[in-house]
Amino acid sequence: MISEAAAGYQARRDEQREDSRRRILDAAVDCLIEGGFANATTLRIQTRAGISRGGLLHHFPSRGALLVAASEHLARQRLASTKEQAEQIARAHPAGPERLTRMVELMWSSFHEPHWWAALELWTASRTHEDIAAALRPVERHLGAIVRDTTDAMFGPVYVSHPRYRQLRELLLNSMRGLALTYAFDRRDPAQDQNLGAWKDLVIAMLETHD
Repeated sequence: MISEAAAGYQARRDEQREDSRRRILDAAVDCLIEGGFANATTLRIQTRAGISRGGLLHHFPSRGALLVAASEHLARQRLASTKEQAEQIARAHPAGPERLTRMVELMWSSFHEPHWWAALELWTASRTHEDIAAALRPVERHLGAIVRDTTDAMFGPVYVSHPRYRQLRELLLNSMRGLALTYAFDRRDPAQDQNLGAWKDLVIAMLETHD
């Protein structure tokens, strides 16, 4: 039977390991967003996290695994934040055009947040780095499922049950993702994008009527 002292020691060790891992992931995210894939080296990340080389390798044996984990770490945080914002909108607007347009705005804004640019850096790098691609594939499949579940929760069961909802959801996610790529070289205010109004009109036209 483990003594109380031993259990306390193990708990502190676990907390220290978790703290070190979190510092590494936060540092990796910052490096990836600020300088892109090329500048997110293990040395820069290690220095920024204030951790030893051995400590970094203990948690992440390869740069690819580290950067993919960092991107997933940030994406999960941002998805949780998006879900919280969606719940606030849903409470204020249980149904109707206002709810739909606000949800479209929220979806579009998520493609201009740090986690999106971090992911984009890794997607681009994976074209020529198979280790990145191999680490990224299962993570992106899992995150994709979470994004769809989060989107479903945003719109709510009434709209999700609409016969055209799934088709509309995929259209919105894919078109927003594609358009957001252009903001990498043409920085402008996404809230003023002319496509935002078109998406809102489309959502209302498709979901506010039933076959």
